[in-house]
Amino acid sequence: MSNAPVSNGRRRFLTATTAVVGGLGAVAVAVPFIKSWNPSARAKAAGAPVEVDISKLEDGQMVRVEWRGKPVWVVRRSEALLQSLTEIDGQLRDPSSGEEQQPVYAQNAYRSIKPEIFLAVGICTHLGCSPTYLPDSFSEQVEGVNSGFFCPCHGSKFDMAGRVFQGVPAPLNLVVPKHMYLSDTRILVGVDEGGEA
Repeated sequence: MSNAPVSNGRRRFLTATTAVVGGLGAVAVAVPFIKSWNPSARAKAAGAPVEVDISKLEDGQMVRVEWRGKPVWVVRRSEALLQSLTEIDGQLRDPSSGEEQQPVYAQNAYRSIKPEIFLAVGICTHLGCSPTYLPDSFSEQVEGVNSGFFCPCHGSKFDMAGRVFQGVPAPLNLVVPKHMYLSDTRILVGVDEGGEA
């Protein structure tokens, strides 16, 4: 054994080198770990806005798209149907859409930006089933009302503005998602003019 003098310079160099290598190792481990918290490309795509082409949509027709894993309905309503919406206000639970089930720009009698085009998330507000669109046979569910949405799971009924009828299990109107018009024939679902999702 040698009793050579201790080199403090060498000791400091080794301590600093060890600390730097350990720090780099910690960063190398932390970066992928923290990156794993970010949503995947698939998750980002699932939440991204969806563009809908309504150029070929005729009165009474509905287009279904998927946004955030949920069905979104886009329906073209005829002038006669629009006029009939106010005639059933007394049969609806929330005819003026007082609950926050739609953006501010859809808080009107039609629950839409353009009266003839209606958008709604196609999920019943009772237990999350998907109602059926009955364009010509809804009068079997509600007398005197030709078109609407019927949830066969528990019997909830919605008019052509997505407003829920009284006396059914669903407590709220259908949700109207944020959306905006890119042109007269293209709608972007999931974001509005303010850029908010």
